[in-house]
Amino acid sequence: MRTWREYLIDKFADREKAISYLQVALEEYQVDGDTAALMLALQTVVEAQGGIHELANRIHTAPQTALKMLSSDNTPTLDTLGTILNALGWRLSIEPLEEVIPSLE
Repeated sequence: MRTWREYLIDKFADREKAISYLQVALEEYQVDGDTAALMLALQTVVEAQGGIHELANRIHTAPQTALKMLSSDNTPTLDTLGTILNALGWRLSIEPLEEVIPSLE
């Protein structure tokens, strides 16, 4: 019998499903600010997309450094998040919120 994490890793080997999962994780992070949940989602996707050693190879760093980047103990910097997403073949983007917020002018 597989664990829930094993199921997720199998599911998120599909790039489109992984992208959708991270989009939802980022949306939830914007609402609740739960960094640990966001980093767990990112860790799961990294594992599903080749693992920590593959990520380390793509970003030209040691696996231990890549693991530290994915640690739920730290809030990731924009550079860190961008580096990881870029290594996965994705990018950060900006989209309007569903409700309009008045201009800051």
